[in-house]
This record gives sequence, C-alpha cells and structure tokens, in this order.
Amino acid sequence: MARSTKILLPSTFEAGRRLAYFAERRDQILATLRKLVELESPSDNKAAVDHLSDVVAAKFVALGGALTIHRADDFGNHLQVDFAGKSGAQPVLLLGHYDTVYPLGTLATMPCRLANDKLTGPGVLDMKSGIALMLHSIAALKDWHGELPRPVTVLLVSDEEVGSDSSRVITEALAKKAAAVLVLEPSYGFEGAVKTARKGVGEYQIKVTGKASHAGLDFQKGVNAIVELARQIEKVTGFTDLKKGLTVNVGIISGGSRTNVVPAEATAQVDVRIARLKDAAGIDRKMRALRSFNRKCKLEITGGINRPPMERTAGVAALYAKAVAIARDLGWKLGEAAVGGGSDGNFTAGLGIPTLDGLGGVGDGAHATHEHILISELPRRAALIAGLIESV
Repeated sequence: MARSTKILLPSTFEAGRRLAYFAERRDQILATLRKLVELESPSDNKAAVDHLSDVVAAKFVALGGALTIHRADDFGNHLQVDFAGKSGAQPVLLLGHYDTVYPLGTLATMPCRLANDKLTGPGVLDMKSGIALMLHSIAALKDWHGELPRPVTVLLVSDEEVGSDSSRVITEALAKKAAAVLVLEPSYGFEGAVKTARKGVGEYQIKVTGKASHAGLDFQKGVNAIVELARQIEKVTGFTDLKKGLTVNVGIISGGSRTNVVPAEATAQVDVRIARLKDAAGIDRKMRALRSFNRKCKLEITGGINRPPMERTAGVAALYAKAVAIARDLGWKLGEAAVGGGSDGNFTAGLGIPTLDGLGGVGDGAHATHEHILISELPRRAALIAGLIESV
C-alpha cells in the first residue's frame, strides 16, 4: 500500500522557510534588543532619549534608510526613516516610540537579564522589542528581495508615554500618506493577539475655588471647596456607561492647607475612556456643562479628549484578516483584542487609515517591575511583520 504524502502548499512552505530564517537569527534580534534596553530612555530625559535615537538611527541608515530628524525642545527628537521600494505604492508606516516610563537608573534594580525564555528590563516589552523587530524585519526583506517590495516609513517618537503632544502632528501627517499603519506596540497576552480596537483617552481637571476661613472662629464665613468637589466627583462618576464602553475615573484629588482652615481650593484629575468616537462630543459636553452646587463656589473645567478611539473599522478588519492568513501559514492562530489603553495608533486610526496595533513583542508586565518578553516568540513576530509589509 502506497504511503500517503502530505503536499505542502507553496505559501506554507515559504512561511516555514522564513520562520527558520528568523529562528537562525534569533540571537541577533536578541542582541539588538539588549542593547536598546540597556540604553535607558525615560520620557523626561531628553539627553538619554536622544542618545538612544542616535543609536537606532545609525542602525536604520546602515540598512539604507533616509533619515529625517524632527527636533523637539522639551522631549527627545523624533526619528523618521524612509525606505524606497520596488513598487510605486504608498508606503507602509511602521509606528512606535522609544521613550519609557522608568526613571534613569532603573537598570540598577531592574537589570536586563536573560532567564530561560524571558528577557527582562525597563521597556523591553513596551516597546523596545518592537524597535528590534522593525530593524530585523526590514533587514530580512532586503535580504530576500534585494530591496524592499514597497516603500516603508518608520516613525519612532519620544513622547508617547506622556501624551504625544510634540509628535502627534508628525504622526498624523505621515499616516495620511500611508496605505496602512503597523503599530509595533506590545501584543496582547501570552497568546500574542494583535489589537484591533483601543479606547480613546481624555484627561480633565475640575478646579473648585471657594473661600478660606478659620474653621473654629469663622466657620460660617468660609466656602468649602472640598465639599463642592466631592459633590462634583459623585456627579461625573455617574457619567460612566459600561454598555457604551465609556468610563470616567477620578484618579487624583487635592485640596486644602490645614485641618483648621476651611479650604479655598480643591482639584480633581479625571480620566475618561471612550470606545466610540461618536461618544466624544457627548462626554465633553457633559464635563463642560458642570455647574457648582454651591453658588458661592467657582468651577473651572479644563482638558479634553486627547486620543480618539481606535475602532474596528472595515480597514482594520481587512488588515487583521491578512495578518491571520500570514500567521496561519506560520503555524498558529492569531487572535485579536480590544483594549482600554491608548497608543499613537489611535491617531492614525482616527484619521481613517487602516491600522493594526500590538504587532510587537509577546510578554507581560508593561510599566511594571516584572516587565519581560518571551524570546521564543521573536522569530514568528518578525516573520509576521515582514509578511504584512509585503501584503498590504
């Protein structure tokens, strides 16, 4: 009886070859990543971020990229690298950041360390693994094709962790020229799901001004700002609508000076998350329509929605479908997730540009002392990214 032979489809065969290519180079990817992690880059230290930017820029230039430095005064410079391609198609934008949330000196207590399948260190997951994957995916495509199959633009910003105020205009300008945006932020969970939806983010401040007085001698002459703020907090908390994916969280409050003084001032910092762009105007209107319960108090509302939501549009779904097909050929089922946190992908998706997020490293502990990536996942993440650049 003749033995049955399993026929390997060309796409599957090619995917296997590519996965083997990156597996053979896993230690090179790891070495690149360790170098990036060991160069600390907190958002508020321009010199440190600029040093890392110079190192990363040199690596992209060595691959043939054309460098543009977008200089920033208060934060590190933003790095744009353009690669020509065989086709005249619109470029794919690879988006990320190299600032981290950890203060300078964190490496002393949170070293970059290899243990079993884990690499730890500040920013290793969020998102220096994404930068390393960008570099090695582009290098692979050039190795395979001689030149990139299509134009690619890389944008790495320095202020994503603190709101992207100085980089947003650059991100949006480049996104408008792109066919699609691939965001190399960390994947979701140990299964490595990509992110097809993110909530929009808003930050508001409620400031109450009352009137100070001696709490014992002139209690009735005072106007208690903290009491007024407490009533406002109860009101805005009621704006939460879980069915719509809208949450309002009062995260920081402050006020008063001494226990024997009726407080003249009090403030609250409020975090707002929205799942749908159409809810942005409504929650903003509610926040700005707040009026004081005690007419002797003055109320001041500042802030607003600073990141639109990334909604799962048809363009996002189409990108995800391509990623699923590539992952299937590579031998695994790629999941998707909707998350509450925002990224610069919110800006690009908000413009209607097809955007797929969470293509970076697989691991856990972003912004935490146990932050780490799984080294074994690096080859197939790189293969996925390379495949997406080709197929968009």
